[in-house]
Amino acid sequence: MAEVGNELQRHAAEEHQAQTDGFHLVIDALKLNGIENIYGLPGIPVTDLARLAQANGMRVISFRHEQNAGNAAAIAGFLTQKPGVCLTVSAPGFLNGLTALAHATTNCFPMILISGSSEREIVDLQQGDYEEMDQLAIARPHAKAAFRVLHAEDIGVGIARAIRAAVSGRPGGVYLDLPAKLLGQSMEAEKGRKSLIKVVDPAPRQLPAPDSVDRAVALLKNAKRPLILLGKGAAYARAEADIRTLVEKTGIPYLPMSMAKGLLPDTHPQSASAARSYVLAEADVVLLVGARLNWLLSHGKGKTWGKPKQFIQIDIAATEMDSNVAIAAPVVGDIGSCVSAILDKVGNDFAKPGAEWLNAVADRRDTNLAKMAETLAKSRDVSPMNFHGALNVLKDVVKANPGISFVNEGANTLDYARAVIDMYEPRKRLDVGTWGVMGVGMGYAVAAAVETNKPVLALCGDSAFGFSGMEVETICRYNLPVCIVIFNNNGVYKGIDVNPTGGKDPAVTTFVPGARYDKMMEAFGGVGRNVTTPAELEAAVNEALRSGKPTLVNAVIDPAAGTESGRLTNLNPQSSAKK
Repeated sequence: MAEVGNELQRHAAEEHQAQTDGFHLVIDALKLNGIENIYGLPGIPVTDLARLAQANGMRVISFRHEQNAGNAAAIAGFLTQKPGVCLTVSAPGFLNGLTALAHATTNCFPMILISGSSEREIVDLQQGDYEEMDQLAIARPHAKAAFRVLHAEDIGVGIARAIRAAVSGRPGGVYLDLPAKLLGQSMEAEKGRKSLIKVVDPAPRQLPAPDSVDRAVALLKNAKRPLILLGKGAAYARAEADIRTLVEKTGIPYLPMSMAKGLLPDTHPQSASAARSYVLAEADVVLLVGARLNWLLSHGKGKTWGKPKQFIQIDIAATEMDSNVAIAAPVVGDIGSCVSAILDKVGNDFAKPGAEWLNAVADRRDTNLAKMAETLAKSRDVSPMNFHGALNVLKDVVKANPGISFVNEGANTLDYARAVIDMYEPRKRLDVGTWGVMGVGMGYAVAAAVETNKPVLALCGDSAFGFSGMEVETICRYNLPVCIVIFNNNGVYKGIDVNPTGGKDPAVTTFVPGARYDKMMEAFGGVGRNVTTPAELEAAVNEALRSGKPTLVNAVIDPAAGTESGRLTNLNPQSSAKK
């Protein structure tokens, strides 16, 4: 009888080994395609999916809020050129991740939001399932693509389609809906293995048409006041070597958008960042490389752009051309191929811009840099600290540590930092990007630390930190080398506003005065520092970078420092009306 029992156990074990299920097929499909990290939050119906992913060698970073996990996945996609994966529970968790999905789509970051969901037959009849919601329909308007998988044998196809959609052409966010019943479905292991797809060349090169390259080069050669404008698409494309060669070979001044800073060092002699207003207004031909004429560039219109000009635009999406103004020379293809093709056509006989243009740009750049240096010098010993005094310290820290990731969000904290802090390497400045969404800071910081294995300096305004501040516990739990600096001026924009009615409630833009955010980090076992002078700030940040310990520096800023919405006051209708 014992032999019969053993035989039955062996048979049962063999039968079990010959089966797989939806949980394992999802994990195997992701691993087959080189995806190693998942950012998310466990719960019904994906708790076991997260557990099994970790048990099968994937790194699962579990957050305190799905939006922050989604922001981590989005920036992971930007940093790696592979889709970052965010895993959420159904309905409320899905909705929390939806903002990050829309943010990824708007910014062209490859990301996949995978959410568990209720069964279709219950959702469609509105029978009141647990967290019932038609998530696919809600996600579609905010994603580049959206898919639902209903059968285990289709999991391989679903994940392959999601990966290809996320990274091909113009990257973006993709939604993948996995109903709870799917994850428990079983099938023969060998059949399941054969159903998986390893995606081949998901983002193939797209070569530009030769005549489009000729047209672009002809415009550049005939330009009197040319300008090269670099966007974060150029940073994502990893085209910095050819971009630098093009800039230096042609002698054309260049202007990097915020997340393109570092493609060439901001201290490069052809950088026109400090003469931004002048070059945008005065240039006659502008070459856009991975940049869109959206609100960040005044849509290519109005006083910002001054004199009439012609645009050359490199973009992988032909539909982006002429979206705001006429594009005289559209060059459609992947950025690396397009820049390389233009570089080949430029030739060694390319006549660099005339001295009048180059000297005019250099004069304004040098004048503005001198003014900034004077402002920074005057702010060094101001007490309490203002933005420039504190940023002057961080400017030196980044210069001494060019390989760290610098995460930046806020209103004044973001705007001033863009102008003050120089970047030296590509894909090291990570900020709110095109959508201007607040709350990306802690998600970005976690992903940057995980994906790069290098220290992260995250600079946030006190308002911005409030959106994702609980993730300091996540940073401590995973012992990540993240130093958070909060510019604390007791409020949104400023901390000195008063209730206009004279009532007992505080003004809508003010916070608790003298708040000690550093104590939050200490509560979870990290290092907290409260600093009131530039010298204290410098010592605290440098020690954090040396130690690699999770650190939060509460940098006390003058409550009167700052202006409403940084430089975006005009976007507030009431403010505009007053003007």
